[in-house]
Amino acid sequence: MAKKDAAVAEAPAPVQIEDVGPCRKKLTFEIPAERVTQAVADKFGGLAGQVSLPGFRPGKAPRSLVEKRFGAAIRDEAKQELVTEAYQACIEENSLRVLGEPEGGDELKDADMSGKQPLKFSVEVEVAPDFELPKLEGMEVLKPLFEVTEEMVERELKQLQNNEGDLEGREKAEMGDYCLGHGKLLHKDETILDIEGAVIQVPPAEKKGEGMILGVVVSDFAKQIGEPGKGDTITVKTKGPENHETESIRGKDIVIEFQVNEVYRIVPATTGALVAKYGFESEEQLRETIMLKLNQRVMIEQQQAMRQQIAKHLIDSVEIELPESITARQAERNLERQRMEMMHRGTPVEKIEEHIAEMRSGSSEVAGRELKLFFILDKVATQEDVTISENEVYGRIAQMAASNNQRPEELRNELVRTGRINGVAQQIREHKALDAVLAKANVKEVSMEDFRAAMEKKSNT
Repeated sequence: MAKKDAAVAEAPAPVQIEDVGPCRKKLTFEIPAERVTQAVADKFGGLAGQVSLPGFRPGKAPRSLVEKRFGAAIRDEAKQELVTEAYQACIEENSLRVLGEPEGGDELKDADMSGKQPLKFSVEVEVAPDFELPKLEGMEVLKPLFEVTEEMVERELKQLQNNEGDLEGREKAEMGDYCLGHGKLLHKDETILDIEGAVIQVPPAEKKGEGMILGVVVSDFAKQIGEPGKGDTITVKTKGPENHETESIRGKDIVIEFQVNEVYRIVPATTGALVAKYGFESEEQLRETIMLKLNQRVMIEQQQAMRQQIAKHLIDSVEIELPESITARQAERNLERQRMEMMHRGTPVEKIEEHIAEMRSGSSEVAGRELKLFFILDKVATQEDVTISENEVYGRIAQMAASNNQRPEELRNELVRTGRINGVAQQIREHKALDAVLAKANVKEVSMEDFRAAMEKKSNT
């Protein structure tokens, strides 16, 4: 009997694997009834020897009482273990390179664990596509010779003045003012997003009426909201972005309601106030520090410019069958990759969010190229044996924090709270993959003028 039980426990669960689209597979499992019975019996057996019930010595309570008290929890635990074992065995035995967590399995919620019938369930997984990398040696790459100018220093100083400015309360919002409040994004009366403490800006003149609300770009935003005041409720109607993380609203009519709780205007800090706050001896010393910071950022931009050339070459050289429309998970991953890139380059938070909102409204072709690059860099990193250490992750967080005038621990806590900490490691892995290819490239230094001309020529071909 013991041999039979062991054989039942070790036998792999039958599974059917189907292609349900590019980079997606459906896994359908059928765990035999006798295996379900055995798993539940093992759980009860283990518990019965330990549990203590009133009126009985530890381990001596009748099985019927143990089952009455703990039956539902025991069966649920056995079910979870069976599902996990079957899924992991399928992945390993079929050498599937799964990205992220499986989706589906809703039928497991009410699954019969009596052992009278097999345990059946299906999940869908995103898998890395099968493709060949091109030759990674000898790519032609231009290295632009960036130069920090006084204009760049002035622009950075103005940004710092805004960041350190005071908030002046207002009753009504005018061009450039901000509103703090409670926003809801609705589709057919279903609440898709509900955000307390959301912020919107009445578009300044240079935006030509375009604005952003709850991560959605609205072309006639200024016209729709007018000049809202404290206590007002704004209603904005638009179309769901084509690459939004929530697939159900893509291209659909959506309504955004925004309750205005506060209105304020940013009054920029004076240069003198910045000198005093940061402990500088003079404005000249402040500007010298900004110049040093910009020189460090220029080195990042220079490396990024070369990485982008490598990325474009890889994208153009590799054939991958991609889904007709990207999934919610893929859309979210695309956006987070871009968010991390901009944080790495020291881009102000509000500019990052504007860019992310524009990406949501971007074309499917651009989103597809981002997805393609993700798959390519994953394979390059594997081929080049790229590894990442905790020190590298902390170093990258410290660099991003310095670029945004934050303390490293403050930024790390924020990344953990928002679930973006893994994105830092992913970014480092992709950068190291690109740098591995860059190390094998033919690099030529050129002036910024020649670099821009070369990039423009390539974009037109």
